[in-house]
Amino acid sequence: MKRIHVVILIALLALAAGAGWFIWQKSMRAHVAITKPEQTNTVNSVVQDSSGKAVLYWYDPMAPAQKFERPGKSPFMDMQLVPKYADEGAGSGTEGGVSIPSQTIQNLGIRLSKVQMTRFGEKLSAIGRIEPDERRFYDVQTRLPGFVEKLYARAVGDPVRRGQKIAEIYAPELLAAQHEYLALLKLDQVSDLDALRKAARGRLQLLGMTEGEIAAINRSGSASARFGIYAPASGVLTALGVREGAQLMAGASLMQIADLSAVWLIAEVPERDAARLKPGIAAEVRLQSLPGEVFKGRIDYLYPLLDDASRTVRLRIELPNSSGQLRPGMYADIELAGQTREALSVPSESIIATGMRKVVIVKETHSFRPVEIETGEERDGSTEILKGLSVGEDVVVSGQFLIDSEASLSGVLARLSQQMPEPPINALQTPTEHDMSSMEQAQKTPEKMLKGRGKVVAVDEKSGEITLAHEPISALGWPAMTMDFKVHNASQLAKLKLGDQVEFELKLQGDEYVIERIQKHGALP
Repeated sequence: MKRIHVVILIALLALAAGAGWFIWQKSMRAHVAITKPEQTNTVNSVVQDSSGKAVLYWYDPMAPAQKFERPGKSPFMDMQLVPKYADEGAGSGTEGGVSIPSQTIQNLGIRLSKVQMTRFGEKLSAIGRIEPDERRFYDVQTRLPGFVEKLYARAVGDPVRRGQKIAEIYAPELLAAQHEYLALLKLDQVSDLDALRKAARGRLQLLGMTEGEIAAINRSGSASARFGIYAPASGVLTALGVREGAQLMAGASLMQIADLSAVWLIAEVPERDAARLKPGIAAEVRLQSLPGEVFKGRIDYLYPLLDDASRTVRLRIELPNSSGQLRPGMYADIELAGQTREALSVPSESIIATGMRKVVIVKETHSFRPVEIETGEERDGSTEILKGLSVGEDVVVSGQFLIDSEASLSGVLARLSQQMPEPPINALQTPTEHDMSSMEQAQKTPEKMLKGRGKVVAVDEKSGEITLAHEPISALGWPAMTMDFKVHNASQLAKLKLGDQVEFELKLQGDEYVIERIQKHGALP
């Protein structure tokens, strides 16, 4: 009986030992399964995990900016790192893209345009002023003293024609010369009579009489008390120096005439563009008073002197004006032609200006991605692309701001705007002291202003101090009392006087509270 008890005890011990061994083996296998890192392999130099997808890197969802090249536990949180696959958010394996369903694309009205070659010209723009042609000014004078008997052009701006009589002058000296000439015509049998008559006729011409007037006195046989003044060219009067009845001296100016059949367009171009100018360059001229009409000309002359005040070079363009549409004083927009070149371009409306950078949204096979670009000249709705794109790429013209917003939410454009490079991919990096201080700084919230009310007891604007009998400030545990405060901006005290009821905001600076804002009661928000 005793032997049976011993056998049973031994069997129970053996059974307990076997159960313990089984439990120990199971726990070990579970521990190995938990601590064993995820198996990775490499195919065509691309890291893959057990799913067979290409892995770009691993990251902690709570700190996505930190990248790791191997799986494992996050150094920030008690959790496993998550893989970032190459095809997440980018249809063709491109990192940083945004996938948008085709139905959504239609709903958003997204339009695309090809990056193409466009001809850009080195054109210059300037503003000019119409001026009379200085080579077409005429000054009308008399050659002898007399009196103005009749004026046919009586006001500045009156039009005249070439050969038109514009005035009649009474000149005693010319009248005497006519009588001498007529007397010689009546003489006969006098030596050298032909020479005398020829000399008298020449004197009349020198004094201002025309051949027609001399022929008229020959026919009539009597002198004319008046002789005419005729316009030397067609144009308009720009100055009138006499009136009817006025006395004239020899060489006195009666009037000035400007021929406006051709005019000058004077423009000024900045000094930096002076080297691009030369005579003969074609110009297109547009005037506000004649919309839709373009006048064509060429640079006729470059003035040799630079304007010291404006640092500009003056140029002159001669324009025909037979119709009289171009009036002196008009302002005109000038476009000067230059050399042209072929360059990449996109529609100007496709460009997103972010301040420091310019970005376009490029359409790929299954996604959209932002691309930073450098731009050049803009002309006729197209912008020159210096860097960032290639011919044939599709850029978003309409709806790019919605895609930009989606990209910003996923952190795509945020990386473009970072001033510091992204941290390198190292295995299981730990945050540095600088990283921890940055995280702590980001967690800080702005200090809340403490508001209070009170009555002005004293004001010292020079020292920037004010004495207030304020009400209790519960946020600080202060009872109602009279205190002196410094004011951050002393100019606020100029509007206050003794006895004013005021509201103020306190801010802690060092070990004391300073009034940041103070105004009369009801003025603060």
